Amino acid sequence: MERSESVYGNTHKASTIRKANRSKEKYIRKFGDDSEANYSAEITENKYVGDLLGIKNVEIGKSAPGTCKGFDVDNGIIVGNIRMGFGHYRISMAMASAAHSMGLTPYWMDLNSYPETTCTKVISTQNDLYSMGSRISQRDPLFNKLVWEPINYTGFKKLSYNAPDQKNAELMAPVFKNVPNEIPVIGTHVWPAQAAIHAGMKYVVNTIPDNWPMALHFAEGAVHTIQCHFACQGYRTMNGMSGNKVLNSMPQDSIIYTGHYIDDELVKNIEEDNKARLIRKETGKPMRFLLTIGGAGAQKEIFAAIINELLPDINSGKAALYVNIGDYMNVWEDLRRLAPGMDLHTKTHFNNWEETKKFCADALTGEVEGIHVFCHENIFEAVYATNLLMRSCDVLVTKPSELAFYPVPKLFIKRIGGHEQWSAIHSAEMGDGTLECRDIPHTLQMARLFLEDDVTLKNMCDAIDLNKKLGLYNGAYNAVRIALDLKKGGSL
Repeated sequence: MERSESVYGNTHKASTIRKANRSKEKYIRKFGDDSEANYSAEITENKYVGDLLGIKNVEIGKSAPGTCKGFDVDNGIIVGNIRMGFGHYRISMAMASAAHSMGLTPYWMDLNSYPETTCTKVISTQNDLYSMGSRISQRDPLFNKLVWEPINYTGFKKLSYNAPDQKNAELMAPVFKNVPNEIPVIGTHVWPAQAAIHAGMKYVVNTIPDNWPMALHFAEGAVHTIQCHFACQGYRTMNGMSGNKVLNSMPQDSIIYTGHYIDDELVKNIEEDNKARLIRKETGKPMRFLLTIGGAGAQKEIFAAIINELLPDINSGKAALYVNIGDYMNVWEDLRRLAPGMDLHTKTHFNNWEETKKFCADALTGEVEGIHVFCHENIFEAVYATNLLMRSCDVLVTKPSELAFYPVPKLFIKRIGGHEQWSAIHSAEMGDGTLECRDIPHTLQMARLFLEDDVTLKNMCDAIDLNKKLGLYNGAYNAVRIALDLKKGGSL
C-alpha cells in the first residue's frame, strides 16, 4: 500500500486517495515530472552562519549528473528543511547547532532552494500561498475567522490532509538521488522527512513543531520527535483526526518526546543570561525588549503600538528596543509611518552581518539604549539575528510560533493560525512566557507589568533556570542522538 493511502494502518477513503493523486498530477502538469532526473549532490561552504553553527550546504544539480561530492558518511548529518515562515529554519538552526556541539557536521539541505527542480517549484508555490494567507488573515478579521483559523486549526488536523502531502512529496524525492542514503536525515518540516523516506534514505527523524497535533505532520517511516507531552499524546492516539472515530495508535518506537528544540549556545548560557537580566532589573538599567517580525512579515501594527507605548520610557532611559524585521525592508518604512517618533531614537543595522554580530556580542556585557532595528537580505542572517539578540534581551515579544519554546522571558502577542495558541499555553504553564495577548490593550498591559513590577521578569527567569535543570530545553540534542541511534541500530 502506498504511503498516500494510509497512516499507521488507518486507511483513507477512496475519495481521499483520488484527491491525493489529482494533487500530484496537477503539479506534474504545471511543473513537469523530474523523477528520472539524476541530480548531482555536493557539499559547499555556508558563508553566512557556517562559522557559527558549523553548517555546510547541500547543493543539488550544480554539477554533472550523477555527481556525489564532499559528504562525510561517518560524521555528517543532514538537516532537511524548507523556508515557510522563519520557524522551520529556526528549528533547523537548533538542530545544526546541537549537532555541531556534538562533533558532527550538519549539512543544510533546503528543499526550497533548488529552483530547477520540481521539488522546489511545488514547495515555493505552497509557501507563497501560506504567506499570502498569513498576511490576509491579519488584515481581514472575517477571512481569519472563516478561512485561516479553521484551516490551521481543524483542516491540517484531519488525517485525510496527510494523503495529498504524501503524494506530492513523491515529487520532492528526486533531489535525494545522489545523497548517500547512509547519512541520517533530520527533517524540520514534514515534507523533507516524507521526501527522504520516499527517496530511500535509511535513517530519518521528523521533528514536529508546535503543540497542536495535526495529521499533516506525519511522515510514516520516520521517528517523530515531539517538544511537549500534550502533543505527544495527541499524535500517539491520533485523537480527533477523524472526527470521533478511534484510530489505530502510532507504534511506540515511531514517536519520542524530546523537549524543546534549542540551540546549544543558548542552552549552555541560560543561567548567565538570566543573571544579567535580573541585575539589569535590580540596578534600573533600560529593560530590553526584542521585537521579532515573522517570516510572513505580518503584525506590524501590533509592533508599532508597542513602540509608541514605550517611546516615553525609551526617552527616559527605562526601556530599550531591539527590532528584527528579518528580510522585510518594507516593514521598516511601515513602522516609521505607524510610529513616527521612533526615528529620533533609532540606529539601523541593515545588511551588515559583521556589525550585527559585534553589536550582539557587545550587548552581553555593555550598555544599550534607544531603538536598534535589524534587517538582513540573506535568510540565514535574517533568522539568526534573533538568536544572537536573544541572549542579551530581557523580554522577547513574539507571536506564539517556534520562538514560544525558547529559554528567554516572552511576551506573546496575537497568534497567526489557531494551532499557535497551544504553544502559548504550554509556555505559560512552563513559566517562561505570558498568556497570549489577543489584542493590543492586553499586549501593552503586559509590557507595563514587565517594566513596572518586581516579579514578572524574575519569576520567568527562575522558571527557565529550573526548566534547564529538568532538561526541558534539550530537545535538539535528543533529536540528534535519536538520528545517530537509528544509524547505529538500523532503520525502523
